[in-house]
Amino acid sequence: MGANEHRQAREFEQVRQRSVHLAEPLSAEDCCAQSMPDASPVKWHLAHTTWFFETFILEPREPGWRPFHPAFRVLFNSYYNGVGDKHPRPQRGLLTRPAFDEVLAWRRDVDARIARLLQAAPEDRELAALVELGMQHEQQHQELILTDLKHLLAQNPLYPAYLDSALPASCPAGTLAWLDFDGGLAEIGHRGPGFCFDNELPRHRTYVAPFQLASRLVTNAEYLEFVEAGGYRDPSLWLSEGWDLVRSGGVQQPFYWRSEGEQWMEFTLHGLQPLDPARPVTHVCLYEADAYARWRGARLPTEAEWEFAARDVAIACGDLHPRAAGSDGLSQMFGECWQWTSSSYAPYPGYAPAAGALGEYNGKFMINQYVLRGSSCATPHGHARASYRNFFPAGARWQFSGIRLAR
Repeated sequence: MGANEHRQAREFEQVRQRSVHLAEPLSAEDCCAQSMPDASPVKWHLAHTTWFFETFILEPREPGWRPFHPAFRVLFNSYYNGVGDKHPRPQRGLLTRPAFDEVLAWRRDVDARIARLLQAAPEDRELAALVELGMQHEQQHQELILTDLKHLLAQNPLYPAYLDSALPASCPAGTLAWLDFDGGLAEIGHRGPGFCFDNELPRHRTYVAPFQLASRLVTNAEYLEFVEAGGYRDPSLWLSEGWDLVRSGGVQQPFYWRSEGEQWMEFTLHGLQPLDPARPVTHVCLYEADAYARWRGARLPTEAEWEFAARDVAIACGDLHPRAAGSDGLSQMFGECWQWTSSSYAPYPGYAPAAGALGEYNGKFMINQYVLRGSSCATPHGHARASYRNFFPAGARWQFSGIRLAR
């Protein structure tokens, strides 16, 4: 096995081990529960990522292939219609069987079989590309494990912590500055030899008008001013669907904020904590981000503006809760909060999805979604890049999503 193949085998092992490591502080009950249809149990994430490797790599390539369990093909399919039937998404939390230990045994079995394939075919570039896609897919689910788990724990009136360590206090946030960008004819999309998803391609040229971008993310203190000034009571600030959510009582403050008398609290993976004014506001939907931007006399950036500004920014990694801005200049582009843009999630000019069921990975979701850029405090190390296009419906709030202003 050559150096590249040894490297990929090590990375595969590390990625797979990290997923299991994320579940180590949890009980079997924690791992089986599902708090809403949009979230999945930890056990399901661990099983689905294993299903991906078994279905798309082992089944077509392993000599004498046999499934670990035939029923798992349906139970742990997510949305791949080309593969076959699926267990209903809202009912994933009802899958008390297979037991958690059996899912872990399945993972070990599939890991060993993938390792043998890599060793037996060191020059197989197609296999290497599929394994890379599987690892990137698993890293996406590692972030979902944390965000889905946070939503689950927040439903418990005990507000249990995922992490026992205390959330340290922040230094005061620096003054927000407006940074000028000349714009012009810009190249957008992935470049270079590294991995990218198909929705980051093809790289293409687009015109970006001159613009300004805020030097850092909006803080809790700044967003609290919006709340206390009646921002959630002013229909002139809100897009129509956003105001409908406000009127229904579904949106009144950031998702994990709690008011206890005169004290604002925030639920975190460290448990319920006093709201830190210097940290970025997070868990807001597009409607909230847009309303706040209007209130400040600004707007949200387009995804082209965001990528144009981020093209030479160093990528940072987070620590499971957004940190306060720690430097001057353009900061917090990566590693704190995904940042809403005003761009609908649509294909780039010339986009072509992959053939077969893997082509369902991104392309079929290019409707009724908005693009978020950057990465969050829950994004795994090595998974972020300037061209990455995350996407969610405008009302989604359980992800680590924050606000960067533009004008």
